Amino acid sequence: MHRVAISGTGLFTPSDVITNAELVASYNAYAERQNALNAEAIAAGTAEPMPFSSEEFIVKASGIERRYVMDKTGVLDPDVMRPILRERSDDELSIMAEIAVAAAKEAMERAGLAAADIDAVICAASNHERAYPAIAIEVQQALGIRGFAFDMNVACSSATFGIQAAADMIRSGSARVILMVNPEITSGHHEWRDRDCHFIFGDVCTAVVLQRADMVTSDNAWEILSTRCITEFSNNIRNNNGFLRRTREGHMQDRRDMQFRQEGRKVFKQVVPMVTELMLSHLADEGVAPADLDRMWLHQANKSM
Repeated sequence: MHRVAISGTGLFTPSDVITNAELVASYNAYAERQNALNAEAIAAGTAEPMPFSSEEFIVKASGIERRYVMDKTGVLDPDVMRPILRERSDDELSIMAEIAVAAAKEAMERAGLAAADIDAVICAASNHERAYPAIAIEVQQALGIRGFAFDMNVACSSATFGIQAAADMIRSGSARVILMVNPEITSGHHEWRDRDCHFIFGDVCTAVVLQRADMVTSDNAWEILSTRCITEFSNNIRNNNGFLRRTREGHMQDRRDMQFRQEGRKVFKQVVPMVTELMLSHLADEGVAPADLDRMWLHQANKSM
């Protein structure tokens, strides 16, 4: 079994930034309009008024003060409430591949590697803009990488599982160097009209180069000593959009469940003990005490988790 190291990382961040003040103004304008349209039903008690948001609420609930998006104009327009992205032809680089290539080039440069050095590409993301061809293969072609590539989706844990998959392939000897990209345009499947989640996500792409530890030339590499994954099904985070939508009556309706939705408090109660148990058991099996850790990077939707 080969030892594995992360030898380079890359980051793409969009230029558009949405502050909490901008987000609140947009959402509250939409909520006020919807409440006016449904005033009679609200007065009759047959409909609930949309709650208003505030900067204080967002910071208290999440600690988030701003987020980056591919297009803020559409997101902040109360008549639109979604990003407006230009449709590209089949002959153009897709938008997910474009930001993945940008992050990948930075990661490759930091690893001191060229396209000819890489054996495979993994594109791991919570959503993909199309079913096929794979975004990973498009990135592979754009960078001039030979070998193989594939997409994978494990929701918001996609990057973690992408690293796990790459590390396992390198450990086993089926690849020496793998590029893992994580292009997330969550603004496209986020629900900006829901007060309980409209502030959580933004857009970004990260990239990681993993390779056999004995081949690393980068002066800022990190060896992966051990990995562990766990999954558990839950309906508390869900997005029902998919290719079978067109087979159902009323498939073009703008239904709430066709974008990201969650039961935040239930997610918190599920995730925190589950992750804590996983981390403690992992550390114990490796003979590492929590006090021995200098730093932890945790994926979470708010600072309280």
